[in-house]
Amino acid sequence: MPPRLNLFAAPKLLAYRPRSGFQLRVVQQTQQSIRRGFADSKSPSKPEDKNAENAESLPHVSEEAAKMSEITGKVGPDLKQGSPVEEIVQGDKEAQEKLPKVLQDEIKSSNNPKGTRSYSTSAARRQDDLTTYTPNNTDIVSQTGGLILGQETTLQPAQSDAITTPATVGHKFPLPELPIPKNMHKDYRYDPVIEQVLGLIILHGKRAQAQRHMALILNHLRTSPPPTINPAKPLVPGAPPPSHLPLNPVLYLTLAIDSVAPLLRIRNQKGAAGGGVALQIPVPLHMRQRRRTAVRWILDAAAKRKNRGSGKSMFAQRVAEELIAVVEGRSAVWERRQAVHKLGISSRSNLNKKGLRRR
Repeated sequence: MPPRLNLFAAPKLLAYRPRSGFQLRVVQQTQQSIRRGFADSKSPSKPEDKNAENAESLPHVSEEAAKMSEITGKVGPDLKQGSPVEEIVQGDKEAQEKLPKVLQDEIKSSNNPKGTRSYSTSAARRQDDLTTYTPNNTDIVSQTGGLILGQETTLQPAQSDAITTPATVGHKFPLPELPIPKNMHKDYRYDPVIEQVLGLIILHGKRAQAQRHMALILNHLRTSPPPTINPAKPLVPGAPPPSHLPLNPVLYLTLAIDSVAPLLRIRNQKGAAGGGVALQIPVPLHMRQRRRTAVRWILDAAAKRKNRGSGKSMFAQRVAEELIAVVEGRSAVWERRQAVHKLGISSRSNLNKKGLRRR
């Protein structure tokens, strides 16, 4: 029995070779489809390009509203000034809730004066105020207005009017007066009386602590009521009225010290009276010595006062109260001064003794 012939298997045994031209044509078509041409105005956009219609920017909302109002004959928004945000969201609570916090506060407060527009949606830009300068090859302008590489600088008429020469301004702060006063130096910027009192108050080299005490003393004198002057114990001549003293605490302090400052001191000279007996001799004092003695007396009297509280300010409070007592004539420093003066008057005759050595 002869073998059966399979007609479907016969094409598999045959070699199939496509034409070369067809293959090259396919490659060329694929390359052309991949290739991308230059985009220019002459080449029309393809119909399948959906974004070609929206290539240009859409007009602003205010511009559309202005055109619509022009067509309908109504009054539209002013493009030069814009419409405020408050008018747009007026009556729309949902839109007001989505606004920034600054705009919400502005709407709630509504304290803007009439004629002001804080936030607006202006569509038109003011191009009149924007001036640009494009230099040519010959117009090279430097910041100093000089010449660059030997080329002459030229400006346009509009720009030459805008650039103005700055006016000469003097010193930012006035110059000091000559001769320079003594209190301009950092070491001598305080009143001489305050410096002397600071030197006597200072303890163990703690100058900052003494300055704090001095500040508290002056503050207590400034806030205290006007003192009552005792006619039996008058102050130095030329003193201001008592009501003016708290206004100037430094003058208050100086007046209290100079009023009880002694004019002299008693010096004991041993053996001058004979038989080893000391002789009391009065010695006059100059201003600084007198103030030093008065401050020491005031500090000694303030140390005997009782504290009316606790804290670091009690020392300054005692000294300030003693100064007020001195001005009012209630302090024991007055009796101490009178005793020194009485002793100096009684010992005036000792100045004529022979054999006294000057010390």
